Amino acid sequence: MRQLLWRAALAVALVCGVGLLPWLSHTDPALTVLKARSADRDPTPEVLAGIRQQLGLDKGPFTLLGQWLGGLWHGDAGRSWLSGSPVAPDVLTALGVSLLLMAVALAVAVCTAALVCARTLRTGGRSRRGGAASAVLAALPEFLTASVLATVVGVQLGWLPALGWYGPKWTVLPALALGLPAGAVLGRLLDDLLPGALREPWALAAAARGLPGRRVARQAVRRCLPALLPNLGLFVVGLTGGAVAVEQVFDIPGLGRTTLQAALAQDLPVLQAGTLALLLLGAVATGACRLAARLLVGPALRDGALPTLHRPVPPARRILPFAYGGLLTGVIALGLPRDPLALNTGERLRAPSATHPLGTDALGRDLLARVGHGALDTLLLALAISAATLCLGVLLGLVPRLSGPLVDTVNAVPPVLVALLVTAVAGSGAATPALAVTAVAWAPLAAHTAALLRQERATPHLAAARGLGADRWYLLRRELLPAVLPPVTRHALLRLPGIALALASLGFLGLGAQPPSPEWGLLLAENQPYAERAPWAVLAPAAALALLGALAVTAAGGVRRPRRTPRPPGPATERPPAEKELVGAR
Repeated sequence: MRQLLWRAALAVALVCGVGLLPWLSHTDPALTVLKARSADRDPTPEVLAGIRQQLGLDKGPFTLLGQWLGGLWHGDAGRSWLSGSPVAPDVLTALGVSLLLMAVALAVAVCTAALVCARTLRTGGRSRRGGAASAVLAALPEFLTASVLATVVGVQLGWLPALGWYGPKWTVLPALALGLPAGAVLGRLLDDLLPGALREPWALAAAARGLPGRRVARQAVRRCLPALLPNLGLFVVGLTGGAVAVEQVFDIPGLGRTTLQAALAQDLPVLQAGTLALLLLGAVATGACRLAARLLVGPALRDGALPTLHRPVPPARRILPFAYGGLLTGVIALGLPRDPLALNTGERLRAPSATHPLGTDALGRDLLARVGHGALDTLLLALAISAATLCLGVLLGLVPRLSGPLVDTVNAVPPVLVALLVTAVAGSGAATPALAVTAVAWAPLAAHTAALLRQERATPHLAAARGLGADRWYLLRRELLPAVLPPVTRHALLRLPGIALALASLGFLGLGAQPPSPEWGLLLAENQPYAERAPWAVLAPAAALALLGALAVTAAGGVRRPRRTPRPPGPATERPPAEKELVGAR
């Protein structure tokens, strides 16, 4: 009951914050609505006064918010401030479009995750790839993938329609753009847990009895799914409301695009209804995933008979992280001595050559220089945000009753809307995009931490430690955190390129880095219109992000739970209280 009230309070606070957005940002909603309706019309005092009277803005924000909330009880979500049409039918139509797109994208993500884990399942966890291919796939920007698919597959080859939303064929390309990166992330998370499941006694006994490998693989996936389902629920909501860039590229009238346009035009009734729809979807998806996790685990979670998936494994020695890191460092080192702001319109969109190894952009600026100098801003800021979100995710994941509803609420809000809210409260500045990304990027890590802790608390060795008198602090420090921190840290490293891309998308919308900054995401956004004519202008920053993703994932392979070396009993060896008494008695 307390969690239900906490969820309701968070939802009301968010909807109210959205309803107060123009007044929090100290902007005139009448002026914003006028620009959205007719950009050429002069904002005279008489015109603005007429809009205020028409929309009832003179009554004040709290009166408008109260009227909108009161209308919800009767199924009335108000009328759009721009078109004057009822909000509820438009939002429900956009939600239906987004749900269909999400379902197809989720199917693509599941197939992609299966391909990522195929080798681990086929070899029984004895042999695993470095994960470079999945890391590159996870690091690909959605809007870049969408643009390439629309241009190559849709326009040049003509295999599938590239624009609009008129039937099933129109879902394929946007679903691929959304599902491929999401499937790569889910596949890496599942591949991280599978070796532990395949080394459990039941799997070894099944293999010894000669059971088919497919049956063992299916059960291993079933064993790992409860730890992934919370993140799968977050993906469901993210694919529905956060697919703004893909919906813009393919001209899809989905909920994410509708909410973004309403936020930029300050069409509050549409924005509030869209946010509420995403919150309800988040609550339903989270509840369904938690119920499915309980059904999959069964009574083992209640009885404390669940084996741990996180066994001590020595760090793996790999050459791949050094190779990727050396290549990325070399590119940055070669670009730093060059001038990233030097203009030469006579050399615009030049192909790679000895003078310009990565080519030039639309203003004739050297892309190697811009990639090298942009790394300082992109990498340092993304690393700082990743460290902050890891700390926040782990700390809040330790208290799931408090953080669970907060995770669902935060994840239901598109990052662009969070950025607008942060800008309204904290003002625009260099720290605004970092605060906005940090405000939402901790949620998947907190959900992952809470799911792993829930299963780790049900292991027999933890029950034995409690029986020996171990207190909560001892269990947390010596048993729970050593088992949970390595996989969550690997998860945070996997999301490092995504954080860089989130910063890029905010810069593209005018809420982050601004030209002439050489930030990598901004380079992608600036050169995207020239992708067909000069593909190197887009490939250079995209390759840098792909290298960053490959480096992050391969380096994450070395983050393992250390093997605990047995030590002789003595006063320096920490034990639970009851175990100390047994040693003293002997």
